[in-house]
Amino acid sequence: MINDDYVEAAMDAEFAEDEDIRRAALGFISDAWAEAIANGVDADAVAHAAMFTALADLVAAYGEDAVAKLAEGLPDRILQGDYTVNRVLQ
Repeated sequence: MINDDYVEAAMDAEFAEDEDIRRAALGFISDAWAEAIANGVDADAVAHAAMFTALADLVAAYGEDAVAKLAEGLPDRILQGDYTVNRVLQ
């Protein structure tokens, strides 16, 4: 295996790991969300708390400017359907 092939294989493995980690994280968040709803917490309150927590963690990790720049792109992604779970693709 030449060096470039090794680097590409390592990057593919890292990407797969990142996907697995993100999938696991989404599972934990989904479970906590469902538990909150099952315990009578309003879905809007859960959504606001989740958004606050996510943004606060991102600000702590990357700073306000970086998170503000990330947030600037959210309207377009929302309108494109990136966050629509049950969308129909034609």
